[in-house]
Amino acid sequence: MLILGTSSPVKLTWGVHVSHTSLRVGCGSYSSPDPTKDKGILGHEFVGVVEDGPEHLINQRVVGEINASCGHCRFCLRGEPTHCENRTVLGIVNRNGAFADYLSLPSENLYPVADNIPTEVATFTEPIAAALEIQTQVKVHSDDRVLVVGDGKLGQLVAQTFFLTGCDLLAVGRHREKLANLSARGIKTGFAEDIQQRTFDIAVECTGNAAGFAIAQSALRPRGTLVLKSTYAGNLSLDASSIVVDEITLIGSRCGRFAPALELLAAEKIDVQPLIDACYPLSEGISAFERAQMKGTQKVLIEVSEG
Repeated sequence: MLILGTSSPVKLTWGVHVSHTSLRVGCGSYSSPDPTKDKGILGHEFVGVVEDGPEHLINQRVVGEINASCGHCRFCLRGEPTHCENRTVLGIVNRNGAFADYLSLPSENLYPVADNIPTEVATFTEPIAAALEIQTQVKVHSDDRVLVVGDGKLGQLVAQTFFLTGCDLLAVGRHREKLANLSARGIKTGFAEDIQQRTFDIAVECTGNAAGFAIAQSALRPRGTLVLKSTYAGNLSLDASSIVVDEITLIGSRCGRFAPALELLAAEKIDVQPLIDACYPLSEGISAFERAQMKGTQKVLIEVSEG
């Protein structure tokens, strides 16, 4: 186990999320950066307590950015460590994840969780950081028309982060009860038939399926921006000619920085409680995975005891 200066062992005492990525890695449908590399033990969305490492982190509740970079490849030297050529990825590529007895991450990847953030809320740090990453890639103006496609966990978090920009936002999905969470926060919601085609400046596709991609693409004005926020289980068929003719900018978006996400959670600017469907003790971990695989499930947590 790597310790001090390189990685800090983290004892999990509470809060592991059974994410859709973990489910896909487990069943073999997730496309990793290098499919030849070992995936190891699953789990990348967690809250844990540091048992060894820098003194200021000992016994602190922490969350951790999942990409562990080498620091010397061309991407690291360009300040793009999430694309490190030698990276390991917690619970996904060559680094055992949060379902292990312990996990280890570089100390610089760990972020203390503020006292006013409940542990179950802090488990959302990673997906909120991913949602915020879009705004580092695409400049959003208050008069931009923005469409978020998908009302699952990721779509709801993306919509909430865009709402904070003051843009003209519409979030669409298929489930009234999920969209109601956003409506309660003042976010305009609807269904695919409510979209006025070729009028949006930015469309964010959060469904990971071909139908969602088609909805997002058809909503964009010429020279609009289409952001792909969800990975796809298989190949995607698309109308490439219309992308060329309308000069659409296509952007892939993945991991983001944890510090801004934690700031939003501490300020209670993002509401995640409605997204938690269930919490299971570790002894019922199999049931937790079964629940997480049920259609419509958003977030399932596993509580890990200190024993």
